[in-house]
Amino acid sequence: MSENPKFNFTGKVAFVTGAGSGIGRATALAFASAGAAVSIADISEAGLEATAEQITALGVKVLAQRCDVTKTAEIKAVLDTTVATFGRLDCAFNNAGIEQPGASIIDLSEEMLDRVLDVNLKSVFLCMKHEIPLMLKNGGGSIVNTSSGAGVMAIRNQSGYCASKFGVTVASKVAALEFADQGIRVNALCPGIIDTPMIARYTGGTEEGRARIIKQEPVGRMGRPEEIAATVLFMCSDLGAFITGHALVADGAQTAGI
Repeated sequence: MSENPKFNFTGKVAFVTGAGSGIGRATALAFASAGAAVSIADISEAGLEATAEQITALGVKVLAQRCDVTKTAEIKAVLDTTVATFGRLDCAFNNAGIEQPGASIIDLSEEMLDRVLDVNLKSVFLCMKHEIPLMLKNGGGSIVNTSSGAGVMAIRNQSGYCASKFGVTVASKVAALEFADQGIRVNALCPGIIDTPMIARYTGGTEEGRARIIKQEPVGRMGRPEEIAATVLFMCSDLGAFITGHALVADGAQTAGI
């Protein structure tokens, strides 16, 4: 098994949504390399299979389950199976999300608004609703919810996406307040522009599109999924034991001016 020298999650169980690609896959692999048993969920069966194969290659136990995170019954089922398989739940990275095509608030369709809010925000509520009781049985745990730079600043033509991510930020803070005295830590993670399949779709997959979006990053490059994964592990580890109710921005200074 490959070892992560910075973190030790041996004996811990981590659950990751949106694990079929991008930040979710990188984080699932990071948990595995740090010794955790990993339960992964995604709506893409092909993506799940690819992530599971990479985790298995590390010699780590993995449970892969297809899940539509907008449906409470499916979330509850995959979490119950996780605990039935591994015996506990210690860490959760609620990361599943989708982008919004650029559109003025007056042009954004109601259908797209509903979809973005369901996948990006409602799913976080539903995941926490079912994760927290399982963690309480262990005496505590850590939850990280994927917000965004768009969860701390407004972006033109992204009203639905920003609303969903601001909601994740605030919901994380509320949950942290409600369960801080019961050993549950809840934080939001606000990545900047990360080199993932979602960003590739947003830029049209062209070099011109990539160059245009990189101009928004003061550091002059996109972030790497592995960099965000390392941030998640820090927030879930004992090194972050006093961090809860926080929105941690990892964005190459993109939002530094707000």
